[in-house]
Amino acid sequence: MNTMTAIVITRAGAPEVLQAQRRPRPEPANNEVLIKVKAAGVNRPDIFQRKGNYPAPSGSPPDVPGLEVAGIIEECGSMVQRWNPGDKVCALIGGGGYASYVLADGRHCLPLPDGFTFSQACSLPETIFTVWHNVFQRGGLRKGEHLLVHGGSGGIGITAIQLARSFGAKVTVTAGSKEKCDACISLGAGLCINYRQENFAEVLEAGCVDVILDMIGGDYTAKNLRLLHVDGRLVIINAVKGSLSSFDAADLMRRRLTITGSTLRIRNADFKAALAQEVEKNVWPLLSSGQFKPVIYREFTLENASLAHHLMESSEHIGKIVLVVDE
Repeated sequence: MNTMTAIVITRAGAPEVLQAQRRPRPEPANNEVLIKVKAAGVNRPDIFQRKGNYPAPSGSPPDVPGLEVAGIIEECGSMVQRWNPGDKVCALIGGGGYASYVLADGRHCLPLPDGFTFSQACSLPETIFTVWHNVFQRGGLRKGEHLLVHGGSGGIGITAIQLARSFGAKVTVTAGSKEKCDACISLGAGLCINYRQENFAEVLEAGCVDVILDMIGGDYTAKNLRLLHVDGRLVIINAVKGSLSSFDAADLMRRRLTITGSTLRIRNADFKAALAQEVEKNVWPLLSSGQFKPVIYREFTLENASLAHHLMESSEHIGKIVLVVDE
């Protein structure tokens, strides 16, 4: 079959703009593999792309969202050495994951972890790559330190909790309900602050945190900086409350604080390949040993991607939302 099903953003707008269409099946370049997709993760950047605010990088389908998949390799480019047709993998991709077939750089694929289903495996790449780079590489989190994560019950949050605990750090998170807080505690957080009922900046003592992973921005920035210990690190990966913030620069200098941040999608292929190697070395053993467990909140068929987006935007979910492909 030379065609496939793809979920296309027909125009910027609400979830209903996502429509199933038939598209030509792509052909892999020398460094690429063609993956028959069995499951695709749904992530917040997919929402931004659907609304017209987060364009796909060059080389990725401009109108098909999806940043992570799991499936079976169908075909390999001539320069791909590690993989063969029939191998089961999960992969980080620049876009196009909401489809029955997708291309991936062979270096951005990782083997399906032992005992994992395709749905579980597809939930890993985007969040684990993001957390590893931002919390451990940029944030430099070390054993015995204290990590604060905002949005603890989402895909990034549940990943950060489990990885930080696995490497011997103390974890505090914020979340928006008792149910979400209970889930975070069950995953290893020592404390979860319900931000709808309490101000995290008043619950925590000034200077008690070493690393903060923030996706809120806005007025959270000054509050976060107040909580950091000397030589503390604030890592920003989103700014849902706004990208502009004010803070006391003199205090930042006096306590030697670091403010950093990143976005993964636009990084070049070599960077992502090196990151994949680090993730496989440091995180994949935790998956096989059961120290890290994916949390799948709900699965939808590929054709019901609009319903998955409605759920994502409701923020009712705890963990990951997945699209299952049965073509």
